[in-house]
Amino acid sequence: MDQQQWKTAKRIAATYIGTIVGAGFATGREIVEFFTVHGTYGTIGILASGILFIWIGTKMMLLAARIEAYSAQEFNKYLFGDVFGNIVNAVLLLFLLGTTSVMLSGAGAVFEEQLRLPRQFGILLTIVACLLILTRGLQGVFEVNSLVVPIMMIFIIGLYSTTFLQTWPTLFTAIPEESWNWRWITSPLIYVSLNISLSQSVLVPLAHEIKDEKVITMGGILGGSGLFLILLCSQFAILSVEQFYQYSIPMAEVVRRLNPTFHFFFVLIIFGEVFTTLVGNVFGMSKQVHSMTGWKGYSVVLVILFISYCISYIGYGPLLHTLYPLIGWLSIIFLPLIIMQGKTKL
Repeated sequence: MDQQQWKTAKRIAATYIGTIVGAGFATGREIVEFFTVHGTYGTIGILASGILFIWIGTKMMLLAARIEAYSAQEFNKYLFGDVFGNIVNAVLLLFLLGTTSVMLSGAGAVFEEQLRLPRQFGILLTIVACLLILTRGLQGVFEVNSLVVPIMMIFIIGLYSTTFLQTWPTLFTAIPEESWNWRWITSPLIYVSLNISLSQSVLVPLAHEIKDEKVITMGGILGGSGLFLILLCSQFAILSVEQFYQYSIPMAEVVRRLNPTFHFFFVLIIFGEVFTTLVGNVFGMSKQVHSMTGWKGYSVVLVILFISYCISYIGYGPLLHTLYPLIGWLSIIFLPLIIMQGKTKL
């Protein structure tokens, strides 16, 4: 790979990570819901998730490039056929609206819980910034992720290193003791299904524009590996906090307890990750609406953000706790369909 290909692969990886790492992931709440509550078994689930993110995410982008899918609309019609594809696309659009609402609500939670500022101020500021970025289209999505994701990864890994040095004597005794259940096995499948189905709105048009399969493959491998590393480091950091389940933003509590000086900067990073997923979701939905209806332009983006703003009133915690597992279960059909595509061996 030459220097330009390597640069593009890194941008794909950053966009892949930035699309997945949203309100729930960056704040730690999503990791708690799917993994940390299962203790050691949750760590095994994170390993399984990392493998699936590398394999399925890369395979999906390669397939999208080979069938020249402009958006998730064409991609799902290829997987499910015209009739069921239209149904899946309509459901996916509703899913994306729901998760975009979670992003906005998460932004409000950051401002209210961590910065002691009005929730509505945080949400409205996020909407305005999103509108500004999306004037640049895919280039704007690239630029936001390329800036935020590397900073976030360095911070998370550094935070884990500090946590490990301070808490390693009690690390294993801090792991929750839970009776055996099957949720720790299903959680990785649901979690990856949830994120793959939602990220296709960004990754499919991304692969359509890049087309270079070698670059896409490297970008998928780097992105999936990065997601695994962030998940693992976050898991051990959150386990150092007593009663971690009670916090809407448990990762911020990790920072607050270890080094209050860095708390404000980490809150900004959380907001940045919420913002990257929001921008990616809105970009992907606007592409999908364009494919379905022919509508395009700023009016589509405004309507999407307005509907998401109304849904965000439900609240960040309830939205994430109820909506994400539901979407994960309904999306689990995507994994075998993508895996069985013989054209894209990986």
